[in-house]
Amino acid sequence: MSMFQAFRTSASGLTAERLRMDTIANNLANANTTRTESGGAYRRQMVVFAPIQESGGIRRKTMGQGVKVVGIVEDSSPSRIIYDPQHPDANIDGYVELPNVHVVKEMVDLITATRAYEANITAINSAKSMAQKALEIGRG
Repeated sequence: MSMFQAFRTSASGLTAERLRMDTIANNLANANTTRTESGGAYRRQMVVFAPIQESGGIRRKTMGQGVKVVGIVEDSSPSRIIYDPQHPDANIDGYVELPNVHVVKEMVDLITATRAYEANITAINSAKSMAQKALEIGRG
């Protein structure tokens, strides 16, 4: 792996994890949204990652090619239903459809994404330090 490939690999991870954190923040912000523009309760969003493939679709045999975001999909898990006949979005029977966002799960996912982001920063800093040390060898 070249020195610059290490930077590209970690940079792809930083970009992907940043989008994941933004998506989780959006989920948390809409944890109680019962009415959306498309109708119905908000649906939890999830970021889908895939390994970066070499041109031609053949994966390299070497490790560390990076990751890319292939899409953001809706979670198909069922919405929560509560009985609240006073709620403005209650149906005729008094039930309200709530988003399928679980705050604890989102917080765990956010911590995981944050740790992955930090790991990529550490990898970039390590690669940068190694590059600086290699330049110092030529000076001495």
